[in-house]
Amino acid sequence: MNIFKKIFGWIPKTIKFFSENFKWVLFILILFLVFGTSNQETKKPHNLEHIKFIGPIIDVSQTLQKIEKATKDNNIKGVLIEFNSPGGAVAPSIELELAIKRLKEKKPVVVYSSGLLASGSYYASIWADKIVANPGSIVGSIGVIFEGANLKELMDKIGIKTQVVKMGKYKQIGTPDREWLPYEKKELQKIIKDTYDMFVSDVAKARKLDKTKKEIWADAHVFTARQAKKVGLIDKVGSIYDAKEELIKLSGVVNPVWNKESEIDKILKKLSSKTSMILYNYFPSATLK
Repeated sequence: MNIFKKIFGWIPKTIKFFSENFKWVLFILILFLVFGTSNQETKKPHNLEHIKFIGPIIDVSQTLQKIEKATKDNNIKGVLIEFNSPGGAVAPSIELELAIKRLKEKKPVVVYSSGLLASGSYYASIWADKIVANPGSIVGSIGVIFEGANLKELMDKIGIKTQVVKMGKYKQIGTPDREWLPYEKKELQKIIKDTYDMFVSDVAKARKLDKTKKEIWADAHVFTARQAKKVGLIDKVGSIYDAKEELIKLSGVVNPVWNKESEIDKILKKLSSKTSMILYNYFPSATLK
């Protein structure tokens, strides 16, 4: 027994140390990632920007900042925006769309679909000079949906009842404690239809597609990359290498130098993506997906 204590006795002490000093250990780790991973080499100013967006579109503040910074930076001659997103909330999707449109007015923009370029993320991409999709990616899903659970039977079994004081006929629309009434569904449908019409019109204008044939390329159809190219939703089927080559050609850069994502940015992006996914799945709202 004493031999085992000598050999393995350090394990519980180590676990106790980390549990009691978790915040400090995390702080030191972040400092190491920020300062320790940067080498002593002189950094060359990059002339091409690669911005990634992964996960559902809910909080786009960081991506908007990066796009705005790239728009104003005269050293940046072109921007590659990589999406792997199922879509998301309407308003932030449009924020991205308009930011990319403003960016395109200043310098070339190529969008690359590394997995999913669907609904809200496709909406965000429509003004790019070129859209390149990985052969295995899914593109399209030009549609709008509002969904929520009906928990009435479950609440009845548990014995939970809601109490409401309201002003306004439509104020209780979307509540999960009962089935939605016909006039409430009609009111929601009015919102969804107007949003869908806006989506279709913007895609048709940006991609130069025939709006009268929207049942071919819109209507929430989902496409493989090859199918998406046939109906005009993307410009090229290829890899990230091909997308970068397209941007280099458009920007006219002779010696391309790409930005490098820091380790701390990678960690924060993963945390943000996981949080967005939780919000996306559990809170009902009108979404482009």
